[in-house]
Amino acid sequence: MVFLGTEESKSWRNLAARVEKSSGDLMSADGMVRPGLIPAFHYYTGTLLLSKGFSGPGRRWITAGLSGEQGGLFSNAFLSSYLARNNGQLVIPEVIFSDPAPYVHFAGTPMLLDSRIKFRDHCVHSLPQYTRPIKIMDIGCGHGMVLVDLLKELLASGIIPAVEEILLIDPSENMLKLAKENTSNAFPGARILVSQARIENLSNKIESHYDIALSSLAYHHMPFETKLYHLKKLKDQIACFILFELEANNDSPEMHSPELAISVYQSYGALMDLVFAHDAPVELAISSIDKFLMSEAIYFFTEPRGKRTDYHMLRSQWQQVFQEGLGNEFSCLCDSTCYGDENFALFTMIYGKV
Repeated sequence: MVFLGTEESKSWRNLAARVEKSSGDLMSADGMVRPGLIPAFHYYTGTLLLSKGFSGPGRRWITAGLSGEQGGLFSNAFLSSYLARNNGQLVIPEVIFSDPAPYVHFAGTPMLLDSRIKFRDHCVHSLPQYTRPIKIMDIGCGHGMVLVDLLKELLASGIIPAVEEILLIDPSENMLKLAKENTSNAFPGARILVSQARIENLSNKIESHYDIALSSLAYHHMPFETKLYHLKKLKDQIACFILFELEANNDSPEMHSPELAISVYQSYGALMDLVFAHDAPVELAISSIDKFLMSEAIYFFTEPRGKRTDYHMLRSQWQQVFQEGLGNEFSCLCDSTCYGDENFALFTMIYGKV
């Protein structure tokens, strides 16, 4: 992924302030912004104007940024299309995950499926061998298939002998219904427990001990300090934490900062392109964008840190939160890339008591 230097970030802020002062008039960024980052600068300036109510100028900046986009990164194009469907406004059409279908479509993209295979391989190669049936919790379980596929792989490889108990945790009632059905069908002998909650409301209430805590694209819904707080609450109830996550610089940068805009431009733009590259009805792809990815992206531009819902971190930050949150009893057993390109990465990180 591409980052901005300190002076470069100041320059972006100053240029955007000039644009805002001129009521959003278009200006050329040639000679003032790295050539390869001119579309990202348009995205930063356009979203800044849109978030402050300058709908027309904001859309013009986004539209003007389309011409330089290339290499599978078309964030301005996706946002321009979204704005056309939503009266030029940065609005969230509905509650994210109220309908599981957009997420399920995203989860079925070839890139994500291939990444999941690597994720399961990382787990098989990194986890210790268990001699008794395990108890596992899935934090932000979604439709439950990440857990199902992982447990099947662990059983087939002999890492675990059986599954005793599964605790499914998710704030979405519809997701939990899918997850319970999927896990019950896959492991009819296991005890399935369901908790409709966020881990923030549950971490100090879990009394049972679990061999493994799994979180796949879910633990990033809290800022660093909140991740750390609840990990400290969980550590006495778990022996191992398995994380599958997206690496991006979406946590510490504040709203309206160039650092946050360029990170969202890269990470979400690349994900949206992968969704549209997937062979599926156009309506389903658009639904996956509008009701899932774009809805999440818009929060970065409309809600300040502490109120927004997504905080993807860099791997160095994840290492820090695990080391501080779990303490010396836990060691890093795995830190491996599942997918990586110029714009973002998906990775496996495992900390355990070994």
